[in-house]
Amino acid sequence: MAALESSGAHGSFQEDLGIWIRAAGQPPAEMRPALFLDRDGVIVEDPGYLSRAAELALIPGAADLIASANHRSVPVVEITNQAGIGRGYYGWKEFVEVEAALASELAARGAAIDAVLACPYHPDGVPTWAHPAHPARKPRPGMLLAAKRLLNLDLKHSWIVGDKLDDLLAGYNAGLCGGLHVLTGQGPAYRQLVLDWCPKSFEVRFGDSIRDAVALVGVVE
Repeated sequence: MAALESSGAHGSFQEDLGIWIRAAGQPPAEMRPALFLDRDGVIVEDPGYLSRAAELALIPGAADLIASANHRSVPVVEITNQAGIGRGYYGWKEFVEVEAALASELAARGAAIDAVLACPYHPDGVPTWAHPAHPARKPRPGMLLAAKRLLNLDLKHSWIVGDKLDDLLAGYNAGLCGGLHVLTGQGPAYRQLVLDWCPKSFEVRFGDSIRDAVALVGVVE
C-alpha cells in the first residue's frame, strides 16, 4: 500500500484505500471477531470537528469498556469519518495530536485501541478530499473491510457501536453481526431513524452510552 509521507509518525494515509491507518503489532493467525467503535460521540465527547487535544474528553465508561475488551483479547477498532479534514478545517497533524492524546488517556486507565482507521473524504470536501461517495466513508464498509484484512478479523461475529445511523449502516454493509446505537454525541437526533430501520440478518441494540456495550464484549469474545 502506498503511504502518504506527510500523514504523521503514528500512522499513515494509504492512498490506494483512502484511509489513514494505525495498527499495533502483527495480526494473529486465528481469525477473531472485533468490536468496532466510532470515535466522536462514542469514545469521546463530540464538540464538533474535534481538532485540539485540549478539547478531548472521554465519555464515561469508554476506558472501562475498552479495557474489558483488551482483557478478553477482543480487538478494538476505531472507525472514524474525518469530515473536518475533508472540508479543510484542520489537517492530519491535528488529527494525530488528538489520537495521541486519546491513546494516552486510555493508557492511563489501562486500556488501548488495537487499530485506528480514518477516512477524510466528503461530498463537500476541498479538492484533495472531495468525493461523492467514497467506498471508505461510512456508511460504506471500506474501513471495516480494510480492518478485516489488517487484523485478520471475523466480521460475521463482530459488532459496531455508533451514535449515527451511518455507523450502523457501515457495519451492516460490511456483514457484521449487529450494532449498538447510543444516545451520546449526536445519538438523540438519530435514534428514531435507527428505530425505524429494520435490517435483515443484522441485530440492532439500543443503549444510553458506550457503557451499554459491555454485554457485547462477551458476545464477540
